[in-house]
Amino acid sequence: MGSVPHPTMFQNDDGVYDATPTYLFDHAELYRSNAREAGLTWFREARYGLGVTYGLHALLGRGENVQLTDDISASDYRRLADRFTASRFEANEIVEFAIASGMRYVSFTARSSDGFCLFNSQLSDFTSAKAAAGRDLVGEMASICEYHGIGLCLQYSHGQAWHHPNAPGSKADKAAMDLDAYLEYMSGQMHELLTQYGPIAAIRLDGIAAPLAGNSQDYRCQELYDLIHHLQPQTLVSYQHGLVGSEDFFSANHQLPTENATDCGFFFTHSDRPQELHTSLTPESWGFHAEQAGKHLRDKQIWAMLEQTAQHQTNLLLNTALMPDGSLDLEDIDALLPVSQRIEEHGFPQA
Repeated sequence: MGSVPHPTMFQNDDGVYDATPTYLFDHAELYRSNAREAGLTWFREARYGLGVTYGLHALLGRGENVQLTDDISASDYRRLADRFTASRFEANEIVEFAIASGMRYVSFTARSSDGFCLFNSQLSDFTSAKAAAGRDLVGEMASICEYHGIGLCLQYSHGQAWHHPNAPGSKADKAAMDLDAYLEYMSGQMHELLTQYGPIAAIRLDGIAAPLAGNSQDYRCQELYDLIHHLQPQTLVSYQHGLVGSEDFFSANHQLPTENATDCGFFFTHSDRPQELHTSLTPESWGFHAEQAGKHLRDKQIWAMLEQTAQHQTNLLLNTALMPDGSLDLEDIDALLPVSQRIEEHGFPQA
């Protein structure tokens, strides 16, 4: 199954067809003169986003790292693809829920740490398009986000791909690993994502522990960043709290760093860049975990986070883990909608 077609030309308020990405319509003039600055301006104003985690791991209901934590063999894990139907995955429902929740961007899994891709990559047979689902879920999300004018960010595991013999963290013979081959593979997939799915608001790289553990220069991240900006100049790049310092924005997992923290990255040395707090509505996992039922964040906790991020002029990205069938978790719906009502009545918290 090929990528899902999506519109890239819309009529603006003057009835003229405009190639500006719909999520940047409010910054169309700036986009025409400086696409990157338009993307940065949009991101600073966006403030609030929905992260969406999904993949094979959801079928087991024990979190996104279940292949490692349960020591599942690669062959057994790959067989999960035969059960991955995504029967209730509806991109429109997810995006409309984000909008109803007062959010202005969506971050969606393109490739998990296990290497499973939710897009129709020609460089891998470990994808949703080649699984039982037979669907390109990134393509579906791209279409709907562009239609609604919502920025689509793609989460991509860079430092880990357990299925790939040349990737850090794989169980292959370390002496035989070819990091350059893995980097070439990732560049190829990045080319696919940025040439086949319309405008992408951001590429969010994950798995920073691997390059930090060795010589980060070996990963040639700046070359990857340059490729992303070449293919789509407005697309922002982040690598968690920052690996090389040239990332367009920095994102902290679960809590904002303090200045004396050892893992604060570039939050304070590059404080002019946009920043984001990224956390999960299920505090102990990003992916679906059945034992987290009843332990999700509630609306008052979410509002407190919005107050905190407002004080620090930082965006808030809240992750929801889709159910095994691809549907939204009702606990998260019940928590987020009251927050959006409060935003509608009183506006976002102020600094």
